[in-house]
Amino acid sequence: MKPLRIAIVGGGVGGMTAAIALQAKGHDVSIFERTSAFGRVGADVNLTPNAVHALDGLGGQIGARLRETAARPEYRISRMWDDGRETSRLPMSAAAEEKYGAPQLTIHRADLLAALEAALIPGTIRFGVAAQGVTQTPASAAIDLEDGSQIQADVLIGADGIHSVLRSAMFGADAPRFTGLVSWRAVVPRAALDGIANLDSFTKWWGPDPARQIVTFPLTGGREVFVFATTPQSDWQTEGWTLPGDIGVLRAAYQDFHPEARALLDACHAVTRSALHVRDPMPSWSQGRATLLGDAAHPMVPFMAQGACMAIEDAVVLARAISGSPGDVPAALGAYEDARRDRTAEIQRGSLANEWLKEGGNADWVYGYHAWTVPLADIG
Repeated sequence: MKPLRIAIVGGGVGGMTAAIALQAKGHDVSIFERTSAFGRVGADVNLTPNAVHALDGLGGQIGARLRETAARPEYRISRMWDDGRETSRLPMSAAAEEKYGAPQLTIHRADLLAALEAALIPGTIRFGVAAQGVTQTPASAAIDLEDGSQIQADVLIGADGIHSVLRSAMFGADAPRFTGLVSWRAVVPRAALDGIANLDSFTKWWGPDPARQIVTFPLTGGREVFVFATTPQSDWQTEGWTLPGDIGVLRAAYQDFHPEARALLDACHAVTRSALHVRDPMPSWSQGRATLLGDAAHPMVPFMAQGACMAIEDAVVLARAISGSPGDVPAALGAYEDARRDRTAEIQRGSLANEWLKEGGNADWVYGYHAWTVPLADIG
């Protein structure tokens, strides 16, 4: 198999996962990241068993390193906003590992990125490189950079998020749709939540309307607790993607919730807020020798906790498809897209509907997916 030159735009979770999987197959992979360095930005990534299974399959020390810093929620619990009653309780941790081949891990995003970066060949990531377009011929492809230069490659992968430059270059500019919801995020020391139940579990408090919900789960081995909530807002005109929030505004929006739910917000002091945007499922993600993965292809609201998980699954399936047909890149990208389009669209729609596991149900179709063995079209 002749190694391919593969250029990935975006050094996030999906981009690095794809690079690791492709390098393991012998390909020459480079990642081009707009930011100057990774910082400890963001707080939470919920890796459900389907994503952990995919990451474990990358080999090396990735799985072990993730488990060093992550927490393992015991259950996935749904509770009602008014009286606190449970409407579903799904065993996770050891039960999920036995059933799905991997546990659920909740981890700080920076710790996940660090584990992935450590598994890359040194020098894979080039920071401070800004893409602005794509140029293709039948035999090659290139990333057009803002400084006027180009990066030549055999395959281009856009893993650059909901505001993807490659997506716009390939399919034309379009704006994501504001959902009318603003998300709020905080990390609280566990000691500040003494007396509150289920801190070792992923717990969702369902509100009286779709605009209000609170989600909590453990971080950093259980020493901290992540708190996520949403509130309605008519529009989002503010400059900036993630901004400081007013905890008083958030608490006021939940004053009619159960005392235990309100206590979670009472323990929060510093919060950030950000708009939730979405796009409809795309009919196609690929063009010639270029394709998209993760939020660049199928951004989704976080209500099924599958955004990062879908990017990880995409990355593994894409690496398998490319390595299975190195001589016919467009066919390989088509096989990848065919294997992933329906699943990601279903999860996009399910996340937006925001009803999943509210009253119980079967999680196997989400958690039991194995990216390393899902069938691919014959591209040999």
